[in-house]
This record gives sequence, C-alpha cells and structure tokens, in this order.
Amino acid sequence: MILTLDIGNTNIKTALFDGREMVKYWRLSTNITNTSDEYGITIMNLFRHEGMDPKAVEGIVISSVVPTINFTIEHMCQNYFGIAPTFIAPGVKTGINIRYENPRELGSDRIANAVGAYDEYGGEKPVIFIDFGTATTFGVVDENGAFLGGAIFPGIKLASEALVSGTAKLPRFALAKPEHVIGRTTLTNLQSGMFYGYVGMVTNLVRQMKKELGKEAVVVATGGMAVLIAEEAKVIDKLDGLLTLKGLRLIYERNRA
Repeated sequence: MILTLDIGNTNIKTALFDGREMVKYWRLSTNITNTSDEYGITIMNLFRHEGMDPKAVEGIVISSVVPTINFTIEHMCQNYFGIAPTFIAPGVKTGINIRYENPRELGSDRIANAVGAYDEYGGEKPVIFIDFGTATTFGVVDENGAFLGGAIFPGIKLASEALVSGTAKLPRFALAKPEHVIGRTTLTNLQSGMFYGYVGMVTNLVRQMKKELGKEAVVVATGGMAVLIAEEAKVIDKLDGLLTLKGLRLIYERNRA
C-alpha cells in the first residue's frame, strides 16, 4: 500500500491507498515544533486504531508547502516505516506538461492537484481545479494534460482572521452562509461580506478563466472549505476532497521504476 501526505500550512492530509482504492484517510495539525517521534507516534496510533499494519506500507509520497517541516517528516518516515519518502520536487515524473515560466516556483500540492484533476476529470475538456486551503489556489490543466497556470487568493479563514485581527471592534465570527445578504447585525454583516464576497470572487475568476480558454471546462473543488462555497458558487461542478492525495498516488506510481 502507498501512504500519501499533503503537508499544508494548517493541516496535514494523509491517506493510505491500495492501488486506486483509498483505504484510510486522516487529518493532522501542521506543527513545525513537533519532532519526528511525535509525528511518528501519532501516525502509528492512527494505524493501530484502525487495525492497520504499518508494515503494509511499501511507499510514501509527499507534497509540502512547509519546507521547514520536511526534514522532520522525512526522518519520521525512515524511523517508523523504514522508507525514504518521495517528495514532489523538480525531476520527479508527473505525466503532465507544466507550462509555468519557472516550474520551480510551482507548489507541489498544485502539481498533485493538476495530476489528479486531469486523471479523474480531464481529456475531453480543460479542468479548472480550486483548492480551498489556507490559500485558495486555482489551476487550469487543458484537455491534453498541460498545466497552464492559475491564480492564488487568500483563503476564506485567513481573510476572516486578518479582518478581525486588523480591526479594533470587529468580533470573531463563525464562517457560515447568512440568511440574507443585507445583514442587520455586525455578525451577519461579517458573514455576508465574507461568504457572498468569496462566492463572487470564485464565480468571477472561473468565468474569466473560461473566457480566456475560449471553451467550457470542468470545475473541481477540493480543500476544507470547498463544501461551504460550492453550495452557492454554481460554477463548481464537482467536489473531490481527495484530489491532491489521488494526484500524489499517481505521481508515485509514475516514478516507481
């Protein structure tokens, strides 16, 4: 089985695959102060809780946007699984043509998303994939499997926290869809502005991308806040919470030899 880890600024998403089948899925908090032993013991306990044998893991593949944690995670993999993990980095075969001006600038999670999006939803039309994480990232892969580029926007949680921390009187609030756009309390004003403003941003960016492509595209959303936004942003066609991890598994298979 293959263990996949997507290390984000807030969470580490990890899934165990047996071939194309996802067997188990877990989320951990990203903590740069954790040691390799702390991460290793946590993951071993997750395996034991599910009755899974860690020795069944034959390969580990990782995407990371937190470079300071990579050394720790690498040593965890070696010490607890006896495996040197594969990190998504320049030189790794992806199976897609990356048309970024400088491919080294491209986040490994976005590469994994592009691979997963093209494999699952591409071929007939371009695919626009949106990852609602700490940052909200948009990417476009064409019908021939070329990653064309995309856009990056502050994540909705990050934006809401910045709004509250940067003002003197605005209170913390739950991210939710309010009953009305025109709110009558400070709380519903905040919820309305954040929710409907974000939906408008997503809708407009997708429409502009389709216009630039000159054709229709399949729009896929992943990430922690995808469900909340997809309910209102009708431009989103598919929800796939495992898109990044599916892409990681595919990349591992393409580099297995």
